[in-house]
Amino acid sequence: MRAESLDFLVEMVNTPSPSGYEERAAEVYRKYTKPFADEVRTDSHGNTYAILAPDAPMKIMLAGHMDEIGLIVHYIDDQGFLYFKTIGGHDSTVMVGQRVWVHGKKKVAGVLGRKAIHLLEEDERKKKPEVKDLWIDIGASSRAEAEELVSLGDVATYQWEFQKMLGDRATARGFDNKMGSFIVAEALRLLKQDGGLQEGVGVYAVATVQEEIGLRGARTSAFAIEAQTGLAVDVNHAIDYPGVSKTRYGQLDIGKGPSMTRGANVNPIVFKMLREAAEKDGIPYQVDVEAAGTGTDGNAMQINRSGMATGILGVPLRYMHCPCELLSLTDVENCARLMAAYCRRVAKDTDFTPRLS
Repeated sequence: MRAESLDFLVEMVNTPSPSGYEERAAEVYRKYTKPFADEVRTDSHGNTYAILAPDAPMKIMLAGHMDEIGLIVHYIDDQGFLYFKTIGGHDSTVMVGQRVWVHGKKKVAGVLGRKAIHLLEEDERKKKPEVKDLWIDIGASSRAEAEELVSLGDVATYQWEFQKMLGDRATARGFDNKMGSFIVAEALRLLKQDGGLQEGVGVYAVATVQEEIGLRGARTSAFAIEAQTGLAVDVNHAIDYPGVSKTRYGQLDIGKGPSMTRGANVNPIVFKMLREAAEKDGIPYQVDVEAAGTGTDGNAMQINRSGMATGILGVPLRYMHCPCELLSLTDVENCARLMAAYCRRVAKDTDFTPRLS
């Protein structure tokens, strides 16, 4: 991966952006895309658009959400402990003892507290910890001291950042799915710098908001763009580690290429074009099978207005919604290449009507 692109990816995943609080990540996205996009803007919902050929009649929407899971403070007790609700899905067994940053008037260090194991009753030890029994300890000795820095509605994120591992592997807190925002931006950069976009075709690379709480940004941005076709990109579950059944979930391996989804959430013409693009351009890929709608922005895009011809790309990821998500940087690069290759094959008169011939 080129150095400038890696720097952008690292900055995106390290920048805190829980659902509803994506402003910091949007600023990073705007800064990176401005030099090569024809237009960059952010709407009132927070979705951020980098666009090529905004006046073209055929529109392609590329969506990668930039929100991440997090915590939100909803009560501060007399001792200065912060109680919170979760933003997005968390595994409470992972939360105990984690260090967090509370993003208040300034960034404040905290730890997720619970009774020590020595003080748990026997039946408590056998149970999965519940979020309601956890709190954030910032070291304050009173409510007044805590409120000097933290207000109700402030958010917190885990103190985990990007780290390279062996080979092309990396781990980070926020790959889901600021990696996707990186991919749509990189696809746009490839189209601008390497060319190949056909006349009459425009591309809208959107870093969407609030996916983790219901695909909300994809709904509003898809409505605004009115694209005829689009690709959503998100992480999906790598099925290449112990204890996960391939017969139940199918097979997706880290390092064997991005995935393209096949099933009811995907237009069959778009899937065919994606597969042809991958094979012609020598891009490795895997097929991810989904029987119905998915939990990705592609679900909201497909049913926008009278329907969008939608495809869904993915990057296999281990340990989803944990502070140590792990993926292959080569898969990320190849996903951006595949996305750009699809865009080059769309013409202003492409017919996406499902058909056998």
